[in-house]
Amino acid sequence: MAKSMGLAAAVTVGFLLAAECTSAEPKASKEVKKMSTTNAKSFLDEYQKKYAELDIRVNLTYWDAATTGKQEAFDKAGEAVLAERKFHSDADAYKLIQKLRADADNLTPHQARSLKIAELAYQRNQLPADLLKQIVELSTEIEKDIKTYRATVDGKRFSNNKLLELLSEEKDSNRRKKAWEALKQVGGEIAPKIVRLAKLRNKAAEHLGFENYWDMQIRLQEHDPKQLLAIFADLERLTQEPFEQMKAELDGELGRRFSVDPKQMMPWHYDNPFFQAPPPSEKVDLDEFYEDKTKEQIAEISGKFFADVGLPAEGILKRSDLYEREGKDQHAFAMDVDRAGDVRTLCNITPTAEWMGVTLHELGHAVYDEGVDRQLPYNLRGPAHAFTTEGVAMLFGCLMQEPSWMVTYAGADQARVDELAEAIRQQRRRELLIFARWTMVMLHFEKALYENPGRDLNTLWWDYVERFQLVNRPADRDEPDWAAKPHFTIAPVYYHNYMLGELFAAQLRGALAKKSGHEGPTIELKFTGRKDFGEFLTKNVFQPAKTLPWPKFVEKAVGEPLTVKYFAEEIRSEK
Repeated sequence: MAKSMGLAAAVTVGFLLAAECTSAEPKASKEVKKMSTTNAKSFLDEYQKKYAELDIRVNLTYWDAATTGKQEAFDKAGEAVLAERKFHSDADAYKLIQKLRADADNLTPHQARSLKIAELAYQRNQLPADLLKQIVELSTEIEKDIKTYRATVDGKRFSNNKLLELLSEEKDSNRRKKAWEALKQVGGEIAPKIVRLAKLRNKAAEHLGFENYWDMQIRLQEHDPKQLLAIFADLERLTQEPFEQMKAELDGELGRRFSVDPKQMMPWHYDNPFFQAPPPSEKVDLDEFYEDKTKEQIAEISGKFFADVGLPAEGILKRSDLYEREGKDQHAFAMDVDRAGDVRTLCNITPTAEWMGVTLHELGHAVYDEGVDRQLPYNLRGPAHAFTTEGVAMLFGCLMQEPSWMVTYAGADQARVDELAEAIRQQRRRELLIFARWTMVMLHFEKALYENPGRDLNTLWWDYVERFQLVNRPADRDEPDWAAKPHFTIAPVYYHNYMLGELFAAQLRGALAKKSGHEGPTIELKFTGRKDFGEFLTKNVFQPAKTLPWPKFVEKAVGEPLTVKYFAEEIRSEK
């Protein structure tokens, strides 16, 4: 029996028998229900077994590629991804799932949800084999280019971390400009490939009956496009005035720092090359509290904290690849390799506030993965949605700037923290506002990219940057600066989930604050030693995994639907 036909063939006869029984007398209804359930179980048992095998191979080969940067590793990773996607391209299995789901009343809740998740996986892969192969191979090629690229400045090669360090320390505007341009160099190398990939992805989406790839991805993530755009429209309105006020203050500080007219501030004057996070403020540089640590101590601090809240991460850290080296992926991610306990993270830790936050963030993803109910079917053993795991990661990642956390875990001097507490709070407010506006750039640009990949993307990018981030466009610059953002390849049409994650994180803080009787701004919620917080998250957020669609999950987890009100309150609370 051919592998590609196995799942469908395994239960076709039983399904046909069940279909025939539906025309019998009412007394046969119990037998029909039993047969439908049996068919679903038979299909899902075989499906979960094969999917797990392929998924684990994808994860292991991806890990090898990310940690070594070797061409042969990327080749194997591409082959693994293609094999998994080919598996989900089985048209007969896809049709059978649709038939089984049509009899949803006779399915158990877990069977119904497993079939729904499987249907989404099959739906996105109902593509001609040659088109699927082209997409996987090109995206793998671009990803390798991104992971292994090292920019040059004046003939010398630099890692991203080194260039970011230059931006954080350099006072001379011309040298800052060189570092910023170097961080964008990879965009010039890969932009034509990304455009070609966008056209291939659009071709795939149209083949599946969607308007374009953006529309497809949004819907296959179980989002309503209109609802999503409405949320972001509200965010734009909500943040416009406070962002304008905050950015004017920030540009005033940077103007003094670099001896530049605040109105003439350029993108290289912000420490982050995409202005997705704030530079250190004039009053406080959070690196002050972490620069005396070793990179190993950053990891140790993270492990101690998670143990203290009842979410031990010692095993995760032992399995992880935490420090930078040549050829290794320069970014960070968490991975649940086998959905059975092999959870790990990739980081490039240096003793900075940013990497303290990133390490906590990635371990947030990881403890979520460890906390799911391992008795669930394989394709339900994961976070309820991409944005819910982002929300948990953000909940923990921001603690590196919570005053009491800094004293307890970073060993910060209490008097010094008290002295800077208000400046720290204002910096957190800046972070929320800047990130919200940055996600708007990504959402709208990516939507436009797939609506018309052939348009002038370089100009469009800066149109959105000026509109949402109020960052001046460099004069006479016509470079694909947008393409230097790896998410266009490795996590396409995903960035909106980061912002939804911030909304969910704020909502989780609200629920935990209520649970603990916390008074004052929820952004100041203290986690130190709160094992009950870990218990709440495990029971209400981690263990349910993917058993419910995200709107029902959120309402059940925190007692109300996803809302922007807690995020809005956190912005107001820090004015």
